[in-house]
Amino acid sequence: MAVHLQPAERRPEHLARLGRAHRGGAEQGRRVRRVHRPGGQEAGALGGLERKPGHRGEQVRQGGPDQAGARLHDRLTPRVARPGRSAPPPPKPHQPSHEGTASVNKAWDVIVAGAGTGGLVLATFAARRGARVLVADPAPRVGGTLHIATGQLSAAGTRLQAERGIEDSPEAHLADILRISKGTVDEGLVRLAVENAADTFEWLLGNGYEVLPDHPVQGQNHEPYSTPRYYWGPEAGRSILAALLPPFEAERAKGGITLLLETEVVALRQEDGAVTGVTVRLADGSTEEHTGRNVVLATGGYNSDPERFRKLNGVTAYAAASYPYARGRGLDLGVSAGGYVRGGEKYLCSFGSVLDHDDHPAPVLCRPVHWPEMRQPWEIYVNAHGERFVAEDDPSVDRREHALRAQPELRRWIVFDDRIAREAPRLVPDWPLETLLGHFGTHPMFHRADTLEELGRLAGVHPENLARTVAEYNAALGGDDPLGRTHRPLPVAEPPFYAIRVQGMSITSTAGLAVDTRLRVVDRAGDPVPNLYAIGEILGSGQLMGDSFCGGMLATPAMTFGRLLGDRMLTWT
Repeated sequence: MAVHLQPAERRPEHLARLGRAHRGGAEQGRRVRRVHRPGGQEAGALGGLERKPGHRGEQVRQGGPDQAGARLHDRLTPRVARPGRSAPPPPKPHQPSHEGTASVNKAWDVIVAGAGTGGLVLATFAARRGARVLVADPAPRVGGTLHIATGQLSAAGTRLQAERGIEDSPEAHLADILRISKGTVDEGLVRLAVENAADTFEWLLGNGYEVLPDHPVQGQNHEPYSTPRYYWGPEAGRSILAALLPPFEAERAKGGITLLLETEVVALRQEDGAVTGVTVRLADGSTEEHTGRNVVLATGGYNSDPERFRKLNGVTAYAAASYPYARGRGLDLGVSAGGYVRGGEKYLCSFGSVLDHDDHPAPVLCRPVHWPEMRQPWEIYVNAHGERFVAEDDPSVDRREHALRAQPELRRWIVFDDRIAREAPRLVPDWPLETLLGHFGTHPMFHRADTLEELGRLAGVHPENLARTVAEYNAALGGDDPLGRTHRPLPVAEPPFYAIRVQGMSITSTAGLAVDTRLRVVDRAGDPVPNLYAIGEILGSGQLMGDSFCGGMLATPAMTFGRLLGDRMLTWT
């Protein structure tokens, strides 16, 4: 899911406010049930709780980068630099250190690889039905991408919609997704997700999930739905996690769930083609074997593996904003058992952010506003050839994203002059004019020159074409714009001239394991691999959103599919 941390270039008003205290949801002040391991090791399970490294039998402490009073948007987009400062390097992946244990060769009803959005829900519902559940995750805490994701949800036919007089249905939700994606989704999987999304959402509400007062809305970040069915929590992904932890911990306290953190599933065991268990690797490098009647891969995406990202998506992993454990290892497991990966050709980038440098993956420095409904554009956008390629005020973010996807290296340059710089609304919301201008000549993505030709040479844009494009744009101000742009308040005419390079990117995993509508991993002939299932971002956004971004169609299906598997689809008697 996760996040997927999809680049939160445009966040709702509540996510941009400063000085919000971190509430921490269900993580604050809770006792941590500890699982004894021979030799003195014990495990803390709550998300946000970690061990102090380098000790055996150590105390559990409050962990993670979030402290009281931290800016919420900083928590949601880690590694983003402050204005005028370079961003810190991306986090190094944790080396596993064993956080729990289970008896070697113990038989489990359900083994879940991954303790993120989908895995937590699956384990909870399976344990409620009496299953003996093993959950293993290489991270030091549960929750996966929910610690950093925006937590977008969508569901049709909910109680909140009814209370606001909003008429909606799963059929309308499906129709919207087919419209936005232009029919490029797996319709069977999407139907399964949307027909059961409302029940998942009601379950979340029953667990204390908080929704912003003005929600649901039609859209935020992505192409809007035709009906308000889009939900955010005040703490973004952490609002979801706060609702998932109590029921998970309740089942764990009853003994139905055994949790192994800092422990990775590294192999699947098979007999006559059927998956019969897993091999896990512990912190010390040793391995254990576990037998399971059902094995579910919920290991998340692959965006922290640049080589895999390029191989599957066909583009560079430009941005370093991914969950460090999103390495795609679950894809290897599924393929090793007979499954296959599909959907990478549906990759779509966002309309972009300014990166801190060209050593990719690179941290995000800033996110210029490009939503016309928030700020109408005064500038023009050009590609490396020095040509405009889209109406800058096109109200469809999907059209603008697809237009950028077709440009060399997914790049665009924002070009403007001195008068626009001083008279237009802020281009970067958090930056006053002095901060913006201070980056020109001092940062590799910001360029300034007295002529357009020189600006092109400095910025890496075709100089003569850039000058011609600006001249043609200015000449058309008294008539129709050739690309259909309507908001054209000023010509680009008064030096000095400015150019900012913006990088299209996405930290959503597009490709994923192929599954059927019973969430069984299937081979290329469509036959299921016995006893092997997959949920969450390991399925890839391509199956659930196609070649577009459909709001809430990663986190909601991850939880919905986990609920369906745990509550009714899996059998173990």
